[in-house]
Amino acid sequence: MSRNRDRLGGPASTADAPAPAVMQDTNMGGFSFVTPTEFVELPSEGKYYPDDHPLCGETSIEIRQMTAKDEDLLTSKTLIKKGIALDRFIQNLVVDKSINTDTLLIGDRNAIVIAARVTGYGNDYTLKVSCPSCEKEQKYVFDLNEAEVTFGDIESAKNLKTVSNGDHTFDVKLPKSRVTVTFRLFNGHDEKRVIETLTTNKKKSQNNTVTDQLKSLLTAVEGDTSPATIEYFVDNMPSFDSRHLRMVLKIVTPNIDLAQHFECLECDFEQKMEVPFTTEFFWPE
Repeated sequence: MSRNRDRLGGPASTADAPAPAVMQDTNMGGFSFVTPTEFVELPSEGKYYPDDHPLCGETSIEIRQMTAKDEDLLTSKTLIKKGIALDRFIQNLVVDKSINTDTLLIGDRNAIVIAARVTGYGNDYTLKVSCPSCEKEQKYVFDLNEAEVTFGDIESAKNLKTVSNGDHTFDVKLPKSRVTVTFRLFNGHDEKRVIETLTTNKKKSQNNTVTDQLKSLLTAVEGDTSPATIEYFVDNMPSFDSRHLRMVLKIVTPNIDLAQHFECLECDFEQKMEVPFTTEFFWPE
């Protein structure tokens, strides 16, 4: 296992989670329920946030455990149609309301979502998958506690002509064009834009997913920060460079790795499989 990887092993906590408390409400004559909270380990370790961000230098974030009201958010047809159901869900869970959850890096958002699912429904994630070899569909159980936290492998990225600028951005010299571009990490704002773009492109029967993502993440081309230059370069960059840039981005991005061992129950085929996200993730049988 790479030294920059750790088992998720369930949400991190600085102390044992407090037991649910039921307290008498003398004003209402009833009771109130205190939802337990927990601390989730941040893959970013707080390293890639601006100095004025609440999570700068923080290695964990406190969230509430899932409630029935949170389930309502995930099933809201209005929110789903707008593509913001998951955003509202994450925003609702984070205890510190001074944190704009749209600014959270993708890996940190993923850690919150997985931790919430584990505490809400358990770590077993059962779904139907098709064997890549015999194509037989079968039920398979993935263990979400086996997810690995990857903190971003900067050392490996150096071998790919990539350096960290120390200001939450990276420079990479592309192998084909020999152009040096500057990029930043993907956050919630970017995820929203991608969803909006996908919705718009679907209506127009277009598919600009790759270029739209790269235009969002690049901050400079050979030091030129103008949007026109970035757009022109992305639209005309060699595919070899595009693939290289996306590979580097994946390597340096702190995230949760859900790839797990799969063994077909029919033909004994084995391989590491990326755990697919389906409706069963938040609505298990």
